[in-house]
Amino acid sequence: MPKGSPELTQARREEIINACEKIYQTKSFKELTLKDIGSATSFTRTSIYNYFQTKEEIFLALLQREYELWIASLQKAMAAAETMTKDEFAAMLARSLAERAQLLKIMSMNHYDMETGSRPEHLAAFKVAYGEALRTVQTGLDKYFPAMPAAQKQDFIYTFFPFMFGIYPYTYVTEKQRAAMEQAGVDYVFMSIYQITYNCARALLGC
Repeated sequence: MPKGSPELTQARREEIINACEKIYQTKSFKELTLKDIGSATSFTRTSIYNYFQTKEEIFLALLQREYELWIASLQKAMAAAETMTKDEFAAMLARSLAERAQLLKIMSMNHYDMETGSRPEHLAAFKVAYGEALRTVQTGLDKYFPAMPAAQKQDFIYTFFPFMFGIYPYTYVTEKQRAAMEQAGVDYVFMSIYQITYNCARALLGC
């Protein structure tokens, strides 16, 4: 890590992550390179290696930030409501993820590559955010459904979070994919992020 104030270090990291996020709007994970990211920052490309050694580490940091934003959204919604019905809790989760399409996109397409291509300290920092997301949803279940059996709450957590990996590819389908499904005789019913998340959460809550 380069010498400098913690504020400068964090500012440089954020600039790199922001550059990656911007380029990711027009290039896929496979197409995007460290050279692309370096050309979009205010410092030299080689300086990126002082903060991140691979593009996987940059994407993992972007995913970590997306988790942190999602956590903040959940916490804000739960702080504003003393009680929620199962329908209302499912709707709250659905709204929070509908606002975080980028979170769902990154996790569904590149998650394994990002984790295997990152150094342990970067992976551990990401896991802190991931763990906090698990605890935040658990807190909501404990707050609004105190009578729900602990086993059902655990089932909710360990079904809902893996389910999240499939939300983006199911709700964002290209024309080529649509055409292929029609040619194969596969029925496809479009569902939004909100709809598919709401339906899943309600089912897991036993609605």
